[in-house]
Amino acid sequence: MKKYIIYIGILLAGLLLGWLLFGGASTTETTHNHIETAEKSQMWTCSMHPQIMQPEAGDCPICGMDLIPAEISAEGLMADQFKLTKNAMALANILTSTVGEAQMANNATKLSGKIVENEEANTVQVSYFSGRIERLNISFTGEKIRKGQLLASIYSPELYAAQQELITARSLKETQSELYNAVRNKLKIWKLSEKQINQIETSGKVKENIPVYATVSGTVSEKLVAEGDYIKQGQPLLKITNLSTVWANFDVYENQINQFKKGQAILITTNSNKELKAIVDFIDPVLDTKTRTVQLRAVLNNKDNFFKPGMFVEGKIKGITSSKEAVVTIPSTAVLWTGKRSVVYLKANKNEPIFEMRKIILGNRVGANYQVLEGLNNGDEIVTNGTFTVDAAAQLQGKKSMMNASGGKTKTGHEEHLGIENINSTKNKIHSNINERVKASKDFQSQLKLVFNEYLKLKDALVKEDSKNVKITVEKVLDNLSKVDMKLFKDKEVHNHWMSLEKELKVAANSILNTSKITEQRRDFKNLSAYLANAIEVFGINEKVYHQFCPMADNNKGAYWLSREEKVINPYFGEAMLTCGEVKQVIE
Repeated sequence: MKKYIIYIGILLAGLLLGWLLFGGASTTETTHNHIETAEKSQMWTCSMHPQIMQPEAGDCPICGMDLIPAEISAEGLMADQFKLTKNAMALANILTSTVGEAQMANNATKLSGKIVENEEANTVQVSYFSGRIERLNISFTGEKIRKGQLLASIYSPELYAAQQELITARSLKETQSELYNAVRNKLKIWKLSEKQINQIETSGKVKENIPVYATVSGTVSEKLVAEGDYIKQGQPLLKITNLSTVWANFDVYENQINQFKKGQAILITTNSNKELKAIVDFIDPVLDTKTRTVQLRAVLNNKDNFFKPGMFVEGKIKGITSSKEAVVTIPSTAVLWTGKRSVVYLKANKNEPIFEMRKIILGNRVGANYQVLEGLNNGDEIVTNGTFTVDAAAQLQGKKSMMNASGGKTKTGHEEHLGIENINSTKNKIHSNINERVKASKDFQSQLKLVFNEYLKLKDALVKEDSKNVKITVEKVLDNLSKVDMKLFKDKEVHNHWMSLEKELKVAANSILNTSKITEQRRDFKNLSAYLANAIEVFGINEKVYHQFCPMADNNKGAYWLSREEKVINPYFGEAMLTCGEVKQVIE
């Protein structure tokens, strides 16, 4: 019996020893693994600078304070990330794309380009004599004309007197033939035809109004005079473009110039996926010092009138290899610019609609794209359509955004709702506090304010659905834009940004001017409002401006406009929905 007790004691002692040796180590290892996993997933941030995110503890590189563990949401999102539902993405028409570059893909270089008129086929119709335009037979730009078509009727005192001389010289034809021929030649110099001269001579009657006929066939691209105008000899009347051929102009970056040569085959693709093969016809020998690019051109056959000047196209040239670093570019629609900050929204998860704001440094603007110097890499996915909507969602969720660089919740009374579906119904007045606003001179702000004053009159005309007055007021907007003195800026970056804004403002304003349809005028007014809002945010006009928004405008895509009053008066629907909308931002 004693023997069995000894055996049992030895067995228990062995089990105890085994547990001490292996069990404790296993527990320690398991605990260690859990800690290690937690440490790997834990990010560290600064309480004063939440934009700092590091994978391990340490000091803040900005202020030197100890980093603290960053909060991670229940969904596993980092502090500056936010999530949208797929339904919200669809409703707001939010689109993303991979960061573009002029890179070698399948041994081919992609270039961004634009369709423009063939300058070699452009003609200016001039007047060969001075006078007053009694009747102008061209109603609008874009009108097609044919050679020999009556363009205008002009009253000319000079021609009136010359006709009287011809009638008098006719009776002296036999005795003073030199005088007679000199009078006829004078009329020929003024481009009167033999038929017209003979008709005057035969009838013996002076024509008060002399017709002007088209010398070429084509499309009127610009009207340079109006009915009732007084004109001088040689003064241009119309610009006529022959669109049977057009140019496709592409921008080539400085570090790519040596890769291209005249005669290379280029495949051109439009946004509607139409493809056309062409040949590189011209490479500009002069570098554009502003964009650091040269222009590459291809001539396209356009007898079916498919290509319209202003259309964006992509060119692809195969068989090019280069060891040079690729140029990173992004669409201008992806960029939000305020003060000296340029930001985009990065899709942080390839499979989920999770976003975060990313500060970037931009280079030159080339066509519809910006060169990115810092902040993005090839392969990053960013928002390229609906950027303002995503920014509004970030503001509502208290995340870092264009107008709120440090984050922080915007109180709306609906904090529990974080989807875009609630943005349009929530009355969210975001008071702008742009710490990085550009210091513009008072003279510049006064000039910009004059533009804003005419913009408000344009808005009122749209409210009244007065298309004719819209065209009158937008001309005044353009006139005041042309008076803004960009020399008031000393900083090159600020100067370039205003030049870019001014160009877009003029494009939008001219688009309004070139149509009489109120629906099209409102569509282009949306673009004008976006660029003017950016200008006022950046430069200021020493006045409070209300940035208002209607979610139903532009076929439910939503549209912004500016107002001097907090009260909403919607310019996109007139009397039908006069008060539809809300204040989204107050620009102080």
